[in-house]
Amino acid sequence: MLNISRNRIHKNIDAKKYQSLSWISNKVEKNLTIKILYIFFGSVIVLLFFPWTQNIRSNGAVTTLNPDQRPQTLHSVIGGRIEKWYVKEGDFAKEGDTLMYISETNDQFFDPDLLSNTEKQISAKEQGVAAYMEKVKSLDNQIDALLVTKKLKLKQAKNRIQQSNLSIVSDSIAYQASITNYEIAKKQFNRIKDLNTRGLKSLTDLELKKLLLQKALSSMVKAENKLLASRNIFINSSVELLSLRSQYVDKIAKAESEKQAALSAMYEAESIVTKMQNQYMNFSIRKGYYYITSPQDGYITRSIRAGIGETVKEGEDLMSIMPANYDLAVEIYVDPIDLPLIHKGEKVRLIFDGWPSVVFSGWPSISHGTYGGEVYALDKFISKNGKFRILIAPDTSDYSWPDMIKVGSGASGIALLNDVPIWYELWRNLSGFPPEFYTK
Repeated sequence: MLNISRNRIHKNIDAKKYQSLSWISNKVEKNLTIKILYIFFGSVIVLLFFPWTQNIRSNGAVTTLNPDQRPQTLHSVIGGRIEKWYVKEGDFAKEGDTLMYISETNDQFFDPDLLSNTEKQISAKEQGVAAYMEKVKSLDNQIDALLVTKKLKLKQAKNRIQQSNLSIVSDSIAYQASITNYEIAKKQFNRIKDLNTRGLKSLTDLELKKLLLQKALSSMVKAENKLLASRNIFINSSVELLSLRSQYVDKIAKAESEKQAALSAMYEAESIVTKMQNQYMNFSIRKGYYYITSPQDGYITRSIRAGIGETVKEGEDLMSIMPANYDLAVEIYVDPIDLPLIHKGEKVRLIFDGWPSVVFSGWPSISHGTYGGEVYALDKFISKNGKFRILIAPDTSDYSWPDMIKVGSGASGIALLNDVPIWYELWRNLSGFPPEFYTK
């Protein structure tokens, strides 16, 4: 039958009573089921050959690209007592704005005129240095004078030695001449004496020759005495030369010793001046630490220490500040087994908490609500959680990240790897193999 009528009678006929009708109906249903199964399995087989993008998924959080753009805690460089707050939580502070004033609690710095008093002490010590310097100059002049005097005195003593030496030569010649005269007078006396004995010479001649002999003897003695005196003068001049040298060596050594002592005292005073100048600068800089200022433009997020009159220790946290200008980034953590598959510049898809998304990991092109990023840096050392940290910067070739994202928000990253068939990816996951290693 053509079965073209709109009137249906199958509701009025019980097919169970007629075996042929039941057989025909079941055969039609089986054929339809088989066709559906064929279509399904064929679609599955075709789908297995579709491309699938391998990926690595990991969770992380939003951070900033540069360390100086991240939330920071302000510390107190010195210990003190909180006297006044100039801001409250949520306030915006420009770079250099005063946030808090603390007073001194160290009794070494209680003096309100500490800087002026220290400056006076430095001035007094500097005058002492100048006095020592003048003393050193005076001793230098004294040493120069001693050296000049020594040179002249030694020259004078050498001249005396030379004069005494010449006197010795002269007296020695005179002594030899007196000896000759004495010998001649003695011979003449002996001849006259012999002639007088023979009666050829008178007694007067004999006495005259005797007188001449005595005069020659006296002259010889005088000449010898003068020669000995000249030799004595030479010896005394030599001793005086040695004495002068010794005296001036002692005088110059004493002056040098006094000079070195003055230099030592001057250097010690200069050291004290330098130390006091260092203290003065430390005191001056310390006064600037009474005011806690903002290191950059930002928002005061939390007051860690509160109240008036509360004491804080050196290096203690006071408040936290969030920089106003920052470049967003995402840090995620990956397992060590996946780290070799990720390279700097790798493309990453990001999902931010609070922004709905529909994600198809293997088909990033049809995913919605994800944002582009690229690997900016990889840690070279494992983190405390047993994973490696990866810093992801925005992908400039993709659309911008949401403006309302805040630092610290949760984020998930999908690192895109190689394209493989779906059947290979299923087999890899069932076998527990890592993603396929590749290099760009």
